[in-house]
Amino acid sequence: MSPLPSALSKSPSLQPSPEDQTSFEKLEALLPRYIGPGPRYTSYPTVPVWTSNFGPGEHAEALAGLERERSISLYAHIPFCSSLCHFCACNRVITKDPELPKRYLDTIERELDLVCDQLPDRPSSSQLHWGGGTPTHLTPPQLERLYRSMTDRFPLEPGAEVSIEVDPRVTTTDHLDALASCGFNRISMGVQDTNERTQIAIHRIQPFAQTHSLTEAARSRGIDRVNYDLIYGLPHQTEESFSTTLDAVISALPDRIALYGYAHVSWIAKQQRGFERGDLPEPERRLRIFLLALRRLTEAGYRSIGMDHFARPQDELCEALDAGNLRRNFMGYTTHEGQDVLAFGPSAISEFRDTYAQSMKTLPEWSEAIDADRLPTIRGHRLTQDDAARRFIIGRIMCEAVLSSKEVERRFGSEARRNYADTLLRMRRLERDGLIEISSDQELRVLPFGRLLLRHVAMPFDAYLDPETGPDQKSFSQTV
Repeated sequence: MSPLPSALSKSPSLQPSPEDQTSFEKLEALLPRYIGPGPRYTSYPTVPVWTSNFGPGEHAEALAGLERERSISLYAHIPFCSSLCHFCACNRVITKDPELPKRYLDTIERELDLVCDQLPDRPSSSQLHWGGGTPTHLTPPQLERLYRSMTDRFPLEPGAEVSIEVDPRVTTTDHLDALASCGFNRISMGVQDTNERTQIAIHRIQPFAQTHSLTEAARSRGIDRVNYDLIYGLPHQTEESFSTTLDAVISALPDRIALYGYAHVSWIAKQQRGFERGDLPEPERRLRIFLLALRRLTEAGYRSIGMDHFARPQDELCEALDAGNLRRNFMGYTTHEGQDVLAFGPSAISEFRDTYAQSMKTLPEWSEAIDADRLPTIRGHRLTQDDAARRFIIGRIMCEAVLSSKEVERRFGSEARRNYADTLLRMRRLERDGLIEISSDQELRVLPFGRLLLRHVAMPFDAYLDPETGPDQKSFSQTV
């Protein structure tokens, strides 16, 4: 393999010194030691440890305590898809019934009102994001209705990021016209893989010409910030086939690329069981495909932002990384620091300063609760002081890749500093493997290889993981 680029990120805090330079051969030898499950840390504590004892009353209390004059982020989960992608384990409803989206819109408007009734005032929003499912399963007028429903209650601030996830197979120019008229300025497209054999296996036939055409149509309408999602480890993938996928993707110059490892969770997504007959690449080939993608993307000028994410140098995420204010929430990496997230729709997760709350997952349960004038909360978590300290530490690792014991003590006191120092003592293996560097004054710095294994750097600080058995195979995806 060719030499590793000089740095996975050009952020000063991550720039390696010349003696730190290694090769892809060393990385290929290192990564198998770290193959295994691990949390993605879009929250801490992670969702599996939340409790069902947290219900609508606790959720209402968190809403009532929302700080005045503080902007928020808005999220809506739109669960509908017209067909099932066999790799997908997301919360979705496969339907061609036009009545279901109509009822969904009626219900989510009532949910918006239920939440507004609990708030001390109506905050403005600096970020709005729709995920799914397939949000563009809704018709263009339905998209406009949902947008008005949310922004009438929570007005958008000037310069707000307004983004949506779309499936190029079902998204039309009429959809784009509606999104542009609403003010959407970022669009995220699921690409996954351009190889026809893989597309047939995952039940998602999507010629790249279709994706590229939609990309250009979006840009021509002013939706000029474009993200692509790719997945490695899918059936029938080879280094050669995925290199062709990367050729196509790089040629379209998306602003951001998310490179996810396929999560084989057939006990949740039963349609994945067909892959278990031998279609999936073996671990060694999956790893080589990942390394190929890493090399190709960095050579094309993309910077590694953090776990799974790459961006062009002029992107806001790169600017936030360099400025030290990159953050992470359930919507992924973000430049919106310290904001509460109000989330709507089945399975949606709201995040407050010291509280998480998740809605019921199925469409009937979610609808039934709202029809009864109840917040559809199924579980949540209120952070302890120790949770808050560990969330801060893990967040800094995932986003800034550097943290000092002095900063931990300044924010959370001497006990948090002692816990932090004790954990560093258990991380010598990571240091020996070149993932991290620990200074004499207990500053933790994540090195370039560690940027690829951020979950492994963060996991020692997770008080809810068993240090003997590690993360549960059925609760978390593979880290590589």
